Amino acid sequence: MFLKKPKTITIPKHLAIILDGNGRWAQARGLSRTQGHQVGIENIRKVALLCQSMGVKALSVYAFSTENWNRPKNEVEYLMTLPSEFEKKFSSDFEKYDIKVMFSGRKSKLTKENLEILDRITSLSKDRQGLILNICFDYGSYTEITEAVQTIATDVKNGIIEPQDITQEMITNHLYTKDLPPLDLLIRTSGELRLSNFLLWQAAYAEFYFTKVHWPAFGKTELLKAFESYTSRNRRFGAIKG
Repeated sequence: MFLKKPKTITIPKHLAIILDGNGRWAQARGLSRTQGHQVGIENIRKVALLCQSMGVKALSVYAFSTENWNRPKNEVEYLMTLPSEFEKKFSSDFEKYDIKVMFSGRKSKLTKENLEILDRITSLSKDRQGLILNICFDYGSYTEITEAVQTIATDVKNGIIEPQDITQEMITNHLYTKDLPPLDLLIRTSGELRLSNFLLWQAAYAEFYFTKVHWPAFGKTELLKAFESYTSRNRRFGAIKG
């Protein structure tokens, strides 16, 4: 399961993955889209454990977007069972490997049962010191930034801060990811070349890696390829390096 880290590879502190291609992977094998999502969820566990062994500090995965509510009803209904399945299947593994789990996304459309599950998982793992697994569930970057702006605007209205006090750091500190390291590398599987409203603010200076491999088939070989590509990048952050 675990992967030895080659000496020449730079490991990102914060890795994000857009988990794309579950349905296409399933349909290519004569399976239902739901079966593809089942395998895709299992792969979150596998890749999280690989990242833990490689020294990644935080892994953010795009599990369900604010736009995914527009998918077929039966598919959405299945996806809303994922918090319960996640808790049943993976909690013991994550406890064993000291993985901290957090959830990023809006809470207004989730059921009371799902909110209780997310809160329970978060609370039970909050003091762990290993990898931080950030599951972006009912997440959209537009919503995240809008909520941050609304909170800051309320503070201005209440006289807590002045408009000129607003900084990039202040906005960053009002995002769901405020407690995570800056984003280093963003991977998207299945060959699509877009961000799809994922971590738009955080990705400003992240490196991107796109692979045609569908998410259920993404494993240690593809992870290493992504890290090798990341290692070759010259990250200047707008400056000039020799």
